[in-house]
Amino acid sequence: MKLFVISGMPAAGKNIAAQYAREHKYPLFSTGDFVRAEIRKRGVSGDPEISAKVSTEMRGKDGLGVTRMAVAEALKAKSDVVFLEGIRSWPEVEWIRSQADCYVIAVVAPRKARLERIKKRGREDDSAEHFTLRDQREIEYGVAVCIALADAYVLNTSTIEDALDQLDRIVRGN
Repeated sequence: MKLFVISGMPAAGKNIAAQYAREHKYPLFSTGDFVRAEIRKRGVSGDPEISAKVSTEMRGKDGLGVTRMAVAEALKAKSDVVFLEGIRSWPEVEWIRSQADCYVIAVVAPRKARLERIKKRGREDDSAEHFTLRDQREIEYGVAVCIALADAYVLNTSTIEDALDQLDRIVRGN
């Protein structure tokens, strides 16, 4: 099994991995989905502050809590290719590499483009008002290191089709 680990800043377009996985019938596991499920389980609002609090709690003291959950599910998948989205720190990547053959793909986009996407997508767990704080939190988690040390990059500045084509070239080349 090859585990493609998708990382990037909020609204960079990491969700292209989900679209790609659906189109190719590959399993995808998202740490954010585990966090949103926990929020629903608790019956609380999924606003940016609550989402941040639950995410931080689930990461645990070592920052690997929700990653362990996602990887455990990913390793059960019966597929040669599996996607894992939402990895935020290099210790997570190192731990994943101790569990499976993985390849880190960073999805990147300019800050201004990401802010515009935040305004358009209307997800409960993010907002334009919390954009800078969320970026800072992600950087504190260590996502910048994952981006800097990624094995490959999708530069998401054009169309969804272009980003999907870039991702396809990466997957097929590995």
